[in-house]
Amino acid sequence: MHSVLFSFSLLIIISTLIPFIRHDFWIFRVFEYPRLQKLALNLVLVGIIFLFDFPKTTVDLVIIVALLLNLFYLLYLIIPFTIFGKKQIIDAKNKETSSTLKLFIGNVFQENRKANEYLTIISECKPDVVLLVETDLWWQQEMDFLSNDYPHQVKIPLENTYGMLLYSKYELIDGQVNYLVKSDIPSIETLVKLPSGQLIKLFCLHPEPPVPQENPRSTERDKEILLVANKAKVDKYPVIVMGDLNDVAWSYTTELFGKISGLLDPRRGRGFFNSFNANYFFLRFPLDHIFCSTDFTLNAIKRLENCGSDHFPMCVELQHNPKAESQNEKPQATQDDLELAKEKVNAEVE
Repeated sequence: MHSVLFSFSLLIIISTLIPFIRHDFWIFRVFEYPRLQKLALNLVLVGIIFLFDFPKTTVDLVIIVALLLNLFYLLYLIIPFTIFGKKQIIDAKNKETSSTLKLFIGNVFQENRKANEYLTIISECKPDVVLLVETDLWWQQEMDFLSNDYPHQVKIPLENTYGMLLYSKYELIDGQVNYLVKSDIPSIETLVKLPSGQLIKLFCLHPEPPVPQENPRSTERDKEILLVANKAKVDKYPVIVMGDLNDVAWSYTTELFGKISGLLDPRRGRGFFNSFNANYFFLRFPLDHIFCSTDFTLNAIKRLENCGSDHFPMCVELQHNPKAESQNEKPQATQDDLELAKEKVNAEVE
């Protein structure tokens, strides 16, 4: 039992240390994902060691001290995404319907055929804007039942799992499809006109994940995310970025995105809202995101029921309120952050 505990302890500690290696190869990036899982396993190991195998040698003491330090470090990283953390975005005090925007994001899983469940949950959620990713032509044909209620659309059905469908109740202005990094992976950039007349810049993304079967490096994903961060930073309109970013809310790339763009994460101070993997309870991470500029307040954030995909849909309702800028957090990029972002944006891709 002693050797087993020793081995597991080393694995947990090493899995926490690996992300400190700022390398784009997938093996270094994938260990950023399961922070909550590592925390749970770390806690269990500490409990077992103290109850059944109390440290007897100097090596044992070193391991238990390392586990305790690891535990506190993981807690430090995770607390901002719990109710004990500080909210980046303040709650809306009074709902102004003409200034609200309810957004729905769903990765449908291209081979999934439960389109009716998405239509049902969208009708129940009643969002103003719907973004569906991993959508091919079959999914477009099924989702076009939304057209009566969502007449403003940008549709890019693709067979490579990177198709996107954007449906909006509100007018979309100057909508364009961009291929920021690779010629077969689109993103959407458009203005959304609220009932109040306010224009909102909306970016929709679904970059490649750093996994061996798709792309062994995170270079392309990081580059696309940070290219959009640069666009958001200088845009004259209030900004919302939404999509399946294939990156967790606490990764150093997502944090860098927030600092460079100045956008805020409604998850902070409210909960994880893990959207992937819907099929495995213990392997869930927040991969589907909605970020906004500092002139928004939050009415609601909710993870919805699974509709046959490996992702849960997410629904977030934001309210544009320029007065919120003085109360919301304002992410700041250091010179090191700016240099790292520049390096990633200029990185060569295959």
